[in-house]
Amino acid sequence: MHASDHLKDIAYFVQAADAGSFTLAAARLQLSSSAVSKSLARLEARLGVKLFERSTRSLTLTDAGRKYHETCRRVLLELGETEAALAQDAEPAGRLLLGLPATFGRMRVMPELLRFCGQYPNLRPQVAFTDRFVDVQEEGLDLAVRIGGPAHWPASLGHVHLGDERLIFCATPAYLAGRGTPRSIADLASHDCVVYGRADGTASPWLFASAGGQTERRTMEHRIMAGDGEAQMTAVLADMGVAQLATWLVREHLASGAVVEVMAGRAIDGLPLHIVWPLARPMSPKVAALLDQLKATLKIR
Repeated sequence: MHASDHLKDIAYFVQAADAGSFTLAAARLQLSSSAVSKSLARLEARLGVKLFERSTRSLTLTDAGRKYHETCRRVLLELGETEAALAQDAEPAGRLLLGLPATFGRMRVMPELLRFCGQYPNLRPQVAFTDRFVDVQEEGLDLAVRIGGPAHWPASLGHVHLGDERLIFCATPAYLAGRGTPRSIADLASHDCVVYGRADGTASPWLFASAGGQTERRTMEHRIMAGDGEAQMTAVLADMGVAQLATWLVREHLASGAVVEVMAGRAIDGLPLHIVWPLARPMSPKVAALLDQLKATLKIR
């Protein structure tokens, strides 16, 4: 059997699964029910698995059929989008699935993505914001931005290093005018601290640069705990205390003088940032173009 026949069988399978009926799928395809049924029987025989549970009134997918259907729909969609892009002289077009960390994604990636979409009106981005460590292959993503990650990436993923966070201590001039400027870790005991924490009430420790390039970790007594970097920044801007924040989060406020850095000698490098993508499928023009833009505009430091 030719590869084109395999693809035709897959297309008929997706239509039948979406329709839940051989008859309805055949009508949509402008074929006979017999032709669709024979195609699906041929596909099941080639795969060696049962894709449908058949009855006189219904057509439902088996567990194997559901998994195969999900993959086939994605492949057919990507094939259609690639053909459309080629027909438009390879201009980026079609669906684009992105996974972004919540705060960095909203503050740094979304503005670049919107600028990119402004250049290519036929793009349809779908963006998921989560601080969960997503599996780009399992979730069918085209690109993901990750804060943190393994020292050595698996061979199944392409990746580019954007740089490392720089974690600094900062507060507003108004807060410091009233409470004094901390110059040591010991001084922080008399200050209000704004920390990052999880829903269970566990605060993330602050990291301090120490002599000899060592890192000192301390869990701080706090006035405010927030599970979101933007919320921490909002609290600091409201003169609520000192926070340890990444420079990508506070750079505009530092530039304007709304916040100032304190204890600069204790600032430290934080987590690395990467863009990652699956190598299992060829990179489409839209993904390649967005990757080039993000590499050029999201470099840290």
